[in-house]
Amino acid sequence: MQKREVVRYGSAPSHFVELWDADPQGPPARGLAVTVHGGWWRDRHDLHLMDGLAADLADRGWCVANIEYRRTGGDGGGWPHTLTDVLDAVAAAHAVRPALADLPSIAVGHSAGGQLALLTAAAGLVNAVVALAPITDLPRCAAEGLGEGATPLFVATPYEDDPARYREASPLHRLPLGRPHLIVHGDQDQRVPVTHSRAYVEAAKAGGDPVTYVEHAGTDHFQVVDPQHASWAAAAGWLEGRAG
Repeated sequence: MQKREVVRYGSAPSHFVELWDADPQGPPARGLAVTVHGGWWRDRHDLHLMDGLAADLADRGWCVANIEYRRTGGDGGGWPHTLTDVLDAVAAAHAVRPALADLPSIAVGHSAGGQLALLTAAAGLVNAVVALAPITDLPRCAAEGLGEGATPLFVATPYEDDPARYREASPLHRLPLGRPHLIVHGDQDQRVPVTHSRAYVEAAKAGGDPVTYVEHAGTDHFQVVDPQHASWAAAAGWLEGRAG
């Protein structure tokens, strides 16, 4: 039976983490898995988008920190506050589970959560990343009008007014990350086109990053967060090599 505990890391309503502990009757935890949900950074979506993957990771022996963070809308989020929230949440999870300090830590992020997970790796707070249909290039997202105009709302300025701010928030423009990472994308994704991940992986490899890419035929944006889908089985297999 998985045990869940809510840990707060700040004063805002969205400053909390749900910690899922592995089976206490099972072997010691493999490490800390941080799950970061997507939703184009908007406050209509929350951490429960990742409940299925969090449960699966806990079943596989990870202590899971499913993170909530401030999002755009009435929640007070945006760049860089949202990333700061995720970094603070990771630190809080380690603080309440100090026994995990010497074990591997991984971030698993979907869509906008993939962007945040990759930037968490860039900050050195996790050892590896699984990015599922991630947002990697905010200038391109803005230019293509993806997410119904979500990117300028997140960055809080038009691209033309502050291109550097968009690049700072883009994993593509922060390479190399210096951490092993797996990018998973479906070729039928209508929310974040697969061409974004193809371009990101090419740039990451050119920069010397240890990046693995798995593209799934016939797979859309949301199937990659279905723990019963073949895309997650491939990701879970990759994680096996990074477990404690």
